[in-house]
Amino acid sequence: MSAKAEHYDVIRKPVVTEKATMASENGAVVFEVAIASSKPQIKEAVESLFGVKVKAVNTTITKGKNKRFRGTMGTRKDVKKAYVTLEEGNTIDVSTGL
Repeated sequence: MSAKAEHYDVIRKPVVTEKATMASENGAVVFEVAIASSKPQIKEAVESLFGVKVKAVNTTITKGKNKRFRGTMGTRKDVKKAYVTLEEGNTIDVSTGL
């Protein structure tokens, strides 16, 4: 598969947190993805961009918090994260970025 421009719109960036590092020990990689993207789109994008086989995709949507900035109320954006579980023997090094 070759990487298409749409795949770069689906996957925004890798998530590098303590929880994501713990998930990587079990063969999962965490990405921030577009809110409108579906699980099949995420699977296709990861397989074509990184050249790996995906076993499963789980997604979560974190609602943006209400925050005050200089006395004005604002809202952080909603974030969708995809926990991508890879087949045995496949790895992605997220420290290099996209």
